[in-house]
Amino acid sequence: MFSIFIISMIIFILTMVVMMLASILSKKSLSDREKNSPFECGFDPMSSSRLPFSLKFFLITIIFLIFDVEIALILPMILIINFSNIMMWSMTSIIFIMILLLGLYHEWREGMLNWSN
Repeated sequence: MFSIFIISMIIFILTMVVMMLASILSKKSLSDREKNSPFECGFDPMSSSRLPFSLKFFLITIIFLIFDVEIALILPMILIINFSNIMMWSMTSIIFIMILLLGLYHEWREGMLNWSN
């Protein structure tokens, strides 16, 4: 027991020493306007290289991932209906689907499903 404690302390101290050395010896560079700007044949850029990103695409991706994981969790529930207690399976399924419906209602109420704006 004592040897495990000693070994874990040695590993912890060694990790801290390596992290401190890495932060001290790392090459720090100051932000420079020329280094941060995009390269266009040696000239200053004509316009901003950063295009504005629509938040709707991000929200669509997040909603898709949520429903994708939801389906991946519902499909095994259908397969185990024959091997489990029907009462326990029903309660688990109802609770899971209610949580998902509450999440969908929250998204709808917050306006995340409005595609017209």
